[in-house]
Amino acid sequence: MKIVNLDPSRLADYLRAQIVAIAPTGPDPELGLIDTHLPEALARLERCIASIRMWRAGEFDVLHSSQHCTFVYYLANTIWRHERARSVCTKLFLLNKAHHAIDCFYEIALPEVFFIGHSPGIVLAKATYGNRLAIYQGVTVGRNGDAAPVIEDDVILYPGSAAIGACRIARGSVLSQGTRLTDRDTEAGMIAFPGAGGVPVFGRPGRDLLGDFFRE
Repeated sequence: MKIVNLDPSRLADYLRAQIVAIAPTGPDPELGLIDTHLPEALARLERCIASIRMWRAGEFDVLHSSQHCTFVYYLANTIWRHERARSVCTKLFLLNKAHHAIDCFYEIALPEVFFIGHSPGIVLAKATYGNRLAIYQGVTVGRNGDAAPVIEDDVILYPGSAAIGACRIARGSVLSQGTRLTDRDTEAGMIAFPGAGGVPVFGRPGRDLLGDFFRE
C-alpha cells in the first residue's frame, strides 16, 4: 500500500513521536512493539480502505484524519490481541482521543470494514459491531448496566445518533441524525427517525444509502 505525505520507513517513528508529544512519560520499551505489528495493522487498514468508496484504494494518507484515526485503532487493537501490552495500547488510544476526539478503546472488536466520516465526539463502548459500519460525529454506542448493543452488518449511524443498552440494530438499519435508542431494536433495512416519547418511527429508504459508503 502506498503511504502518502510520509516516507514509509518513518511511519513507526512518526507514531512514536506523536505518542511522546501527548504522553511524555519517559522511556517505554513497549513502543518497540509498533515496529513488530505495523505490517499487520497496515494490511487491515488496506483491506478497509479498499472497500470505502470515497477513498482511493491502495493509498493511505497519514494526514487524512479519518484514515489516520482508523489506522491508530487497528494498530492498538492488533498489538493488544497479540501482546496484551497495556502501556503502548493505552498511549495509542490516548493518541486517537487527543488527535481525533474519538473514544474507542483498543479492546473493542471493530469489524474488518468500517467508515468514520468525522471522528469528533464518537464514543464506542464494548459492544458487538457488524461489518460495513458507517459512523459519524457525535455517535454514541453505550452500555446500560450489563447490557450492550448488538449492531449487525450494513448499518449507518448518522451524526448525533445513539444506541444504548439492549439494542439490536438490525442488518441494513440506518439511525437518522439525532435518533437515540435505549433498550430498543430497529427493523432490518429501515431508517429510524426520532419519535414522540422516545419511540422511534421507521421508514424505508428511497435508495441504497450504504452504496454511498462502500464498494461491496
